[in-house]
Amino acid sequence: MNDNTPSDAVETGGPTEPAKANAQQAPRKKAPRPAAVAETEGYRFADVISGAFDEDEARADVPVPKRVLLPQPETPKLHKVLAQAGLGSRIEMEQMILEGRISVNNEPAHVGQRVQYGDQVKVNGKPIRFRIEPPPVRVIAYHKPVGEVVTHDDPQNRPTVFRRLPRLAQGKWQSVGRLDLNTEGLLLLTSSGDLANKLMHPRFGLEREYAVRVLGALSDEERQTLLDGVQLEDGPAAFGSIEDGGGEGANRWYRVTISEGRNREVRRLFEALGHAVSRLIRIRYGAMLLPRGLKRGAWMELDEQDIRALMAAAGMQERPRAVQGQGAGRGRRTGAAPRGAGGAAGGRKGQGASQNAPQRGRGAGASAQPDPMKTSLGYIGADSLSRQRLGQKRSASRKSGR
Repeated sequence: MNDNTPSDAVETGGPTEPAKANAQQAPRKKAPRPAAVAETEGYRFADVISGAFDEDEARADVPVPKRVLLPQPETPKLHKVLAQAGLGSRIEMEQMILEGRISVNNEPAHVGQRVQYGDQVKVNGKPIRFRIEPPPVRVIAYHKPVGEVVTHDDPQNRPTVFRRLPRLAQGKWQSVGRLDLNTEGLLLLTSSGDLANKLMHPRFGLEREYAVRVLGALSDEERQTLLDGVQLEDGPAAFGSIEDGGGEGANRWYRVTISEGRNREVRRLFEALGHAVSRLIRIRYGAMLLPRGLKRGAWMELDEQDIRALMAAAGMQERPRAVQGQGAGRGRRTGAAPRGAGGAAGGRKGQGASQNAPQRGRGAGASAQPDPMKTSLGYIGADSLSRQRLGQKRSASRKSGR
């Protein structure tokens, strides 16, 4: 999405003067939290329109996920890699390193040096082929706040999402799509460019779900137009579903889904019908929900099982390579079956499904992305968040017991 989104200068839906007077007389009650929502699940549209989404930002009892990346296995030592490549014994390789006959990335090697995927190794000036497993696929869910741009290098020197992210030992974070300057919510980032490209590719039709606040209610005719398709400057576009969430004054909330990520597409669709967007929040990408309790500007790393499910949704069936590199076939978590895109299709509808069925446009039922509400195992990311919170509780218990 374009980062040059103008600031929203539309009506914010504040209370009228009589309403303000009444608000001063009686304290405002907190919006009720939707029932039957597990702590480890993500935010729903009902959380946004009830006010629970914004209230969590100020709550002190909402745990913040640990902002440290999970440890990676150490990369192999050079003399071991050369010996496995059939160039001689480990002792002979160490001797060749001491003699200066081996270089790594055109720099003289040293005994005990470790090499990683992508390094160029030369013996007596000639490149050699060797096999090292690529680094494990890493994915983090980031709650992007308004005011940050999704770019590594901004000519206007505005705050970027990447300044808050942990540094990778190798490579850099790739964003799965973009959110413009004035949009907040779920942003997925990964160390794998291949995974990022597949998650964004229209072929897989991964739904993006947004909570949108617009100026003015949609008429039935306008709603059907948005479902059937609107001609934009870069081609036709349409929502997969639209659900009315009510609102105050002239502002109305809508839950919309769309299966592509063109530049400011959600905003442009509403603006094409004369409805300015005053707030836009992405709460879901495919089967990945914005984790409940993940505050603005915070991130959470997904673990092996959640990454496997995300890769399956993108048509990448292989296991995360961190497990292959260890050779033991064990992940960081045991005792649960892996979840893929196929497992989501055959379950029953979850507890949090809206009672008001959204209207769907033409072709919405042919989407390649299964409805994540139909999985009995929950959403991608729920396991990662629940394990992080369990670890925090155990750590707090150990400290209190001292």
